[in-house]
Amino acid sequence: MVSLNDKAIQAARPKEKQYTLSDGDNLFLVVKPNSSKLWWLRYRFANKAKTLSIGQYPIVTLKEARERAFEAKKQLSQGIDPSAQKQAVKLAKVTADNAAAETVEVIAREWFEKFRPQWVESHASKIIRRLERDLFPHLGKREINSITPSQLLPVLRRVESRGALETAHRLHQNCSQIWRYAIATGRAERDITADLKGALPPARETHLGAITEPSQIGALLRNIDEYRGFEVVRLAMRLAPFLFVRPGELRQAKWDEIDFAGRLWTIPAGRMKAKRQHLVPLSNQVLDILRELKKITGEGELLFPSPRSTTRCISDVTLLAALRRMGYSKEEMTAHGFRAMASTNLEQLGFDVRLIELQLAHADQNEVRAAYKRDLSRLQLDQRKQMMQRWADYLDSLRAGALVIPFKKSS
Repeated sequence: MVSLNDKAIQAARPKEKQYTLSDGDNLFLVVKPNSSKLWWLRYRFANKAKTLSIGQYPIVTLKEARERAFEAKKQLSQGIDPSAQKQAVKLAKVTADNAAAETVEVIAREWFEKFRPQWVESHASKIIRRLERDLFPHLGKREINSITPSQLLPVLRRVESRGALETAHRLHQNCSQIWRYAIATGRAERDITADLKGALPPARETHLGAITEPSQIGALLRNIDEYRGFEVVRLAMRLAPFLFVRPGELRQAKWDEIDFAGRLWTIPAGRMKAKRQHLVPLSNQVLDILRELKKITGEGELLFPSPRSTTRCISDVTLLAALRRMGYSKEEMTAHGFRAMASTNLEQLGFDVRLIELQLAHADQNEVRAAYKRDLSRLQLDQRKQMMQRWADYLDSLRAGALVIPFKKSS
């Protein structure tokens, strides 16, 4: 029988019904009505006639089709069914692909991307760095359902051994979230991290340094006034006790968020820890400081641009460094400490703790506070405006060294 050649194959035209062209030795080219051309090898195995699909022309050339047919015949000579072997190889690949999709790293990254929109960027960055540094190098390539508690524990203890016990606890928490996500998506049977409860020593509770005594607050405010560093930093430090927002929220403030006429700063949800827009009433004192600041940075987008670039805000260590230059250790006062300062003293001044929680933009502590937030128009904005002005006046009196006796809450 005459063998095929490329010219004959290319000249083959489709017909109403499919037909075959033989290359000899049971290798055929099937020409379909839709113009596709397929290579088939006919053979017998276990006394049954069978057909092996070798590929489509011209993706599989004539030469390659003959080579594949030869390999199939070698398998037949060894008692192997080439069709069954082909299916086994295909199944093994699918199994391998599925296993790869069920590794710790793949599932962890999937979980991270799923929940990332709920976190502020700084928090998200800490989580992924923790996983990439402490989890993926050791268990990342392992199938999640194959890992036992005794295999996860050394990973956590490795972090603990370098003196980062708090990080080890946070990694344990992240692993629990990842395993529970794997269960929900059908790739793990149970949360093995539950078996490791109590395996790590409890993390020592640490408190961020905060000045809360009125006399010490007054001294701090006077020290801030006398600060001789970068003027933008001094004004940021002056605003911090009045506003008591999180340091990152203050540093990244933009001028288009400030409503001078409405006496309000609107922080967008994307910069808030709870991913909810936050309203900060502006007292007379804050407005005066902002007008002073606007003369310096008002031509740009940011209230507090870095001295190195007007497109970036001051860094997260800038306010801390200013406090250190004023002589305050981290145990005494931190940039975050202005929040504790306000929280402690506003309650002593007689303000409802729920109103203070609203202004601190804390997550709901319980259903009562959650209901309180839902039911009141604009989150008690009028009452918060009064509170913020009262707080600013109180701070001014402390700065002046006056003896202020706070109102006691009625029982």
